[in-house]
Amino acid sequence: MRSLLWYYYYESVFREKKMKKLNEIKRIPTAHQIIWWVCRGLLLAFAVYGIFNNSVTMFLMGLFSIGFTHLWDFFQLFGGRSFITRVDHFSQTLLALFLVWSCFVYLMNVRTNVHWLDNISHSLSGVVAVWFGFDLVTVMQGKKYHIKPAVAAMWAFFFALMLVIAWEMYEFIMDRVYGYALQTSDILSERGLVDTMTDIIEGVAGALVGMFLTAFYRTGIIGPDRKARRAAFKEQSQRDRAEELALLGIEDIKKPKKAKKAKERAK
Repeated sequence: MRSLLWYYYYESVFREKKMKKLNEIKRIPTAHQIIWWVCRGLLLAFAVYGIFNNSVTMFLMGLFSIGFTHLWDFFQLFGGRSFITRVDHFSQTLLALFLVWSCFVYLMNVRTNVHWLDNISHSLSGVVAVWFGFDLVTVMQGKKYHIKPAVAAMWAFFFALMLVIAWEMYEFIMDRVYGYALQTSDILSERGLVDTMTDIIEGVAGALVGMFLTAFYRTGIIGPDRKARRAAFKEQSQRDRAEELALLGIEDIKKPKKAKKAKERAK
């Protein structure tokens, strides 16, 4: 199985017109492709369910969610030579799974009395936003520059906070302009304030957990292939240190110590 339908479109159009491709699209693992298409199928079923149940909100929610599952494809097609084309495909997988979960939670909130799942959604949104933010700030640096994982994770944390606050602003505007009840209250009630602050706290908590998980994963502390990722991180850190010292004109005091230890071992 080759990559996505966009991949076929991209290949056919640019090859037929003999135009130089701006970016090579690497082969996406089959497991990720399956997850993407299964999620899109479930979201389409959610949208169709909304039609048969006279719910315009569910229908539009499903359609927009399907569009967001193609976000990585859009980056590759329309990103040109910008950094956005280097965002890892795993971010798209996380986003697709989160969108399916969010639609499921919405359905449970509408059709049942199970409302505590919404709390999990807000926490997971923080984790997903941090992962995407980490990828974004890393690729923004380009291939010639390297940002330390701790700094990238902190930047991703504040990126997630921005998205959490933006979502609550969206809910407030929709309630006031279109008369929705996304914040579950009217103007004279404090219930909406409690709901909003609870959602923000849960999103911040998820982002905080996601910040540490993402940093630990990228540095090889947790996750599969830890040794290889830890070795790559250590090698990159040594190169960064050498470049910084060379820029400052300072001699690396660790090198003589390492050379001395190597001689002692040789003896």
